[in-house]
Amino acid sequence: MVSAVPRCWTTVAMPDQAGRVALVTGANSGLGLESARALLARGATVVLACRTLAKAQAAREALLAGGNGGAGQAAANGSGGLDLLLLDLADLDSVVLAAEQVAERHGRLDLLLNNAGVMAPPLQRTRQGFELQFGTNHLGHFALTVLLLPLLQGRSDARVVQVTSGAQYFGRLDFEDLQGERRYDRWAAYGQSKLANVVFAQELQRRCPGLLSAAAHPGLARTNLQPASVAASGARLEGVVYRLLDPLFQSAAMGALPQLFAATDSAAEPGGHYGPSQFGGLRGWPRPVRMAPAALDPAVGARLWQVSEQLCREASPAFAAALDRLGGVLPST
Repeated sequence: MVSAVPRCWTTVAMPDQAGRVALVTGANSGLGLESARALLARGATVVLACRTLAKAQAAREALLAGGNGGAGQAAANGSGGLDLLLLDLADLDSVVLAAEQVAERHGRLDLLLNNAGVMAPPLQRTRQGFELQFGTNHLGHFALTVLLLPLLQGRSDARVVQVTSGAQYFGRLDFEDLQGERRYDRWAAYGQSKLANVVFAQELQRRCPGLLSAAAHPGLARTNLQPASVAASGARLEGVVYRLLDPLFQSAAMGALPQLFAATDSAAEPGGHYGPSQFGGLRGWPRPVRMAPAALDPAVGARLWQVSEQLCREASPAFAAALDRLGGVLPST
């Protein structure tokens, strides 16, 4: 029987992660860095997947310097380790290479924490021509996940966690214009990408019942997403709104708790969705929270998977070849 979620769950309650290999995307700052810190402190070998090796190295230095949870001491004692991985989710060829390197270096994977993301920039394209938010937040993570599935399958308590946001609730998957070619609204595109995260999490659980697939959102957490969005768009009014909402923002460490709960706790459920418990999901301790209704529709999940695989195959011969090499390992409906 699955135990109840403690009322005030923190990283103190995290189980031992010694012997487990965890990959965290966007591990150089914010939620990703805090997640890497907590996992390392509990003894995991953490793969810091970042857009540049310089950012990954800076994160490594910050973690080894110590800080919350004794992460530096854990690494110094040999109970955990850090690996640097170049991963540009806006380039499917980079995703393919990163997956190959994880297989070569580790040969297995216990946890994939799909944390990285971009939020509400002006219209931009990935290297393969996808709308940047859909391409990075969803397609990049989709491609990474399916290529790493052979390393996860058969592992005891293997988990994949998609980091979404409250924007999923106003998101809509526009299958007729996923790339914003007819009309682009940066916030609508962000909502679409965050909805895709939870739809993908549910579909992955349907196709891979042998692992735990879950989603989590941080509520309002202080990360570099908000200032980066304002700087990229020049939306000064949004900057004012963020300042007015500042009392509601919680730390990145608090914002990372839902994804860490989903990634490690025995009470986390297959297909679960976790977020903050207070102020309508804006802040607080992690608990199960409702997900966007579209995520519960198997037809939507199957369509998103099929479309995502087709888009990635057509855009990247390297991805198509890597997928074909996996043969019958990948799940299908």
